[in-house]
Amino acid sequence: MTFVPVAVAGATAAAAYLDAKFHIRKDLQTLYGLSHQKRFVAKEVAANRSCLFYQFEAQVQRIPSDVECLWSRTGCYTWSETYDQACRYGQFYLSQNVQPLELVATYLTNSPEFLFSQVGLWSIGCAPAMINYHLTGDALIHCVKLSGAKVMVVDWDEEVRARIDENRARLEGELGVKIIILDEEMRAKINALPPTRPDDSLRKGMSIEFPMALIYTSGSTGFPKACAFTIGRAMEFGHSRITSTTIQGWPNSDRYYNCMPMYHGTGGVAAVTALICGITYCIGKKFSTSRFWEDIRDSNATVFVYVGETARYLLAAPDTGRDKDHNVRVMFGNGMRPDVWHRFRKRFGIDTIAEFFNSTEGVFALLNVSRGPFTDAIVGHHGGLLRAYLKDYYVAAEIDHETGDLWRDPKTGFGRRNPLAKGGEILVGVADPNEFPGYWNNDGATNSKFVRDLFKKGDMYYRTGDALRMDKDGRWFFMDRLGDTYRWKSENVATAEVSEKLGHHPGLTEAIVYGVAVPGHDGKAGCAAIALAAGQAPTPQFFRDLLKYSLEQLPKYAVPVFLRLQQETTAMHNQKQNKVPLKKDGLDLDAIYGVGNDATEAREQGKDVMYWWPGALGYPDSGTDGEGYVVFTRADWEAIMSLGKEVARL
Repeated sequence: MTFVPVAVAGATAAAAYLDAKFHIRKDLQTLYGLSHQKRFVAKEVAANRSCLFYQFEAQVQRIPSDVECLWSRTGCYTWSETYDQACRYGQFYLSQNVQPLELVATYLTNSPEFLFSQVGLWSIGCAPAMINYHLTGDALIHCVKLSGAKVMVVDWDEEVRARIDENRARLEGELGVKIIILDEEMRAKINALPPTRPDDSLRKGMSIEFPMALIYTSGSTGFPKACAFTIGRAMEFGHSRITSTTIQGWPNSDRYYNCMPMYHGTGGVAAVTALICGITYCIGKKFSTSRFWEDIRDSNATVFVYVGETARYLLAAPDTGRDKDHNVRVMFGNGMRPDVWHRFRKRFGIDTIAEFFNSTEGVFALLNVSRGPFTDAIVGHHGGLLRAYLKDYYVAAEIDHETGDLWRDPKTGFGRRNPLAKGGEILVGVADPNEFPGYWNNDGATNSKFVRDLFKKGDMYYRTGDALRMDKDGRWFFMDRLGDTYRWKSENVATAEVSEKLGHHPGLTEAIVYGVAVPGHDGKAGCAAIALAAGQAPTPQFFRDLLKYSLEQLPKYAVPVFLRLQQETTAMHNQKQNKVPLKKDGLDLDAIYGVGNDATEAREQGKDVMYWWPGALGYPDSGTDGEGYVVFTRADWEAIMSLGKEVARL
């Protein structure tokens, strides 16, 4: 008889050991959550409630009318008031002849009106095409045209309105778009409308495959591409955040602060999650190091949204003595750098860091809910069950480091599958290309995301464009972003678009654009290797004009920080631009100027000369926006290195 409790104790100990080693309980919770989400979506579809307006409405009906739904510096709204405003915006859009299943282009900054507009569109069976309000020129026209929208709603901010005014003739003339400025008069007109609930018949044709919003991403080349963030995905994604990250809705509601752009996936989906899950959403106009914690305290936020640079900028700010004077328990976002992670948690006293790894396309997704050192500085974690379940679903492929593409054997034509411990470009096995909703109105770009016959005839994988590895404990580590796209100032920069714009400058014959690492800065700064047109001298006036031109043609984050004035260019065997040696050199002045040389000696010896835009990196004493690009010297490099070391010690 005495052997029974001993056996039970032994079994309990063995189970605890297996759970600690293989994280079985966590995996089971994840799998249960996924199953629960799918059942929830199926239930909503069966009840003809595919539109997210119904999920928002359900929260309004269950939460007391005086509970705050939205907080902002420009106004706070209860759930009841937010619902009424959304209905008013729905009625307004109907008055503008917007029809069910249409998209309306929105060019809006962070504000309550952003969400009134979005939910108002849902209420009449429509959705927004959320356009980056920094875009102008061809990129802006492209995005609006891609959406097919005939109505465009524009923010009242003066700079935003000015960009639209610059492009008004093309928007109205070429595309036939009706532009509506949400100025004070227009907002007053909408606010005066009765908050009549739009009829159910307007939402009858919606399916979970319809977008809850069109979200734009630069992609790897060319103009921004648009992805339909589907209603079904939004339902599953929103509720998974609640179950996985301990973020809670009413009655124990968290207060969810976001100052990331709401036209982006991170900020935009955070807002949708809050609205359909009963969480108070706190809106920051835009990120500001000096105002961030003030907003956090004034809004009484318990959760905030971040991108990697957010944490680094906040760490770089001086200690005011109030670093832990807040109620934040969870921070949710992506891109937290390993060298920032632990220091940020320790300095600001954050209990939980929920780091996700995903793209707007949404085919590959990871989540790491970290509360301790085991999961610090990783982008995801899979226990033993999930590793077995996903063994042939997420695979790592060998990369050709000369071309940047997937490696293939020259004899067989097949690629090489790497162990996940080594890593490589992560591919997702797909049986049907329709599993990926694709890029909106862009079949060519959609098809380019698939690779076929890679490991054997007939196979097919979705290309993530990102290199990751997974260790023996199931921890996922980010390695690099593949292709030509680089990330700077929280934005993906498409090099082909930048090259094209620079190529139109009359003083240039070629511009090869790539990203370079800069000490003390997240992401990569833009660098353009340029060749001057015949007869064009590299004068100070030329470089002033070139910077002015670039700022007029491109969003500020996409303007190259560095230039490499080439003496001669070298094409690859197929006449494509050869970026490999340029990327390898980066900002290594020994490689570019020669060991021990500075710019003067390099110029005299016929070598390439580097220029830079000091103001972009916060060096106004070395050169300002108005002065244009200036020669990049070893002294400049030492100054950058010195500042980078200071940031690393913060």
